[in-house]
Amino acid sequence: MPALALVVLRFVDPPRTAFMLQTLGEPGCERIDFTWIDADALPGHVGWSALAAEDQGFFEHSGFDYGSIRQALSARADGERLRGASTISQQVAKNLFLWSGRSWLRKGFEAYLTVWLELLWSKQRILEVYLNIAQFGRCTFGVEAASRQFFGKSARWLTAEESALLMTALPSPTRRRPDAPSAVQLRRMQWIRAHARTLERVSPRDAWTRARGAVPES
Repeated sequence: MPALALVVLRFVDPPRTAFMLQTLGEPGCERIDFTWIDADALPGHVGWSALAAEDQGFFEHSGFDYGSIRQALSARADGERLRGASTISQQVAKNLFLWSGRSWLRKGFEAYLTVWLELLWSKQRILEVYLNIAQFGRCTFGVEAASRQFFGKSARWLTAEESALLMTALPSPTRRRPDAPSAVQLRRMQWIRAHARTLERVSPRDAWTRARGAVPES
């Protein structure tokens, strides 16, 4: 069943995700703000900013960042709270099908779905879906809805700085606002922007032009 669903979603844009439906039941979230936008309508710096903020090894790994996983497990063994070590692929798998939380059971399902996701989808499709289903506000999902809410315009017109500011909401979208950034967020925005430029230089030149990827900045 997961394979069949993922084959369909490789070509059909998801109208909602499991995480959206879970959020919809929370206090203060009577409706979900979500509008799909194709990756090829977005400026390249939106994708590069997301990768800089969340998964700089995206084009190299097969769905899992084993270095981060080892660090998280080591911290857990030392008595610290289980912390995230999720790649963008894992986040897509979780948000599409699973519930929030950091239990080992959910992580097991997430890993299983991530393997299928990486087998059946291109990297470009994974990132396109991520940019559309990631949470940027309490009831706001995807860069298009977030851009309209926080900057009053479509994501296709975001500047590089605004793209980086959007990503400062991650991974705490209910506590951080890109349109009213704290000093911490402004420093984070500069860090994301610098690393996004680096990723653009060192990543494969055809990273965005294969299949349905965003067009690189000139």
